[in-house]
Amino acid sequence: MQKIPSIFIRDKKNPKLVTTEPEPEAQWVFDGEGVATRKWDGTACLIRDGVYYKRLRHKAENGEPPARWIHWSFDPEQRSGHGWVPVGDGPQDAIHREAETAGLPGGTYELCGPRINQNPERLGSVRLIRHGDWKAVGAPRTREGLGDWLKGQDIEGLVWHHPDGRMAKIKKKDLGLSRKD
Repeated sequence: MQKIPSIFIRDKKNPKLVTTEPEPEAQWVFDGEGVATRKWDGTACLIRDGVYYKRLRHKAENGEPPARWIHWSFDPEQRSGHGWVPVGDGPQDAIHREAETAGLPGGTYELCGPRINQNPERLGSVRLIRHGDWKAVGAPRTREGLGDWLKGQDIEGLVWHHPDGRMAKIKKKDLGLSRKD
């Protein structure tokens, strides 16, 4: 799972916001390609070959990633990267183990619920939500249109999924909106 680019170029004067200019990497969104889905506010997880993984930013002390680490990006100069490591039995993974994984198909998920990012999704229990399942039918593809469409929606933002696997996103805060707007 690569870092997902924004659909708009970041504002150089205020990098927390985006401009109205499309990000070249995400031009396909503005060409009408892909499907918009809800962006959940939790922590990304992976199920692959029946194994449940959590996301991990790895900083190599000895130059070696953790055992059974699946990387998706690695910077040799920084000796760090992003990837997945199996959910274990230790206390640091207790919240991950609260989610039911039996029978879930392979793919990426968002772990949401109490004690995760202050539970912005307001769920009563910890659960895995499959990425791409909640379609944002009718979502516009312009900055102004998205700002208007996202107002009043209690969501973090949107992620577009292209049939070839590419993704691009927009968060309400990128547009200067809070989740409550």
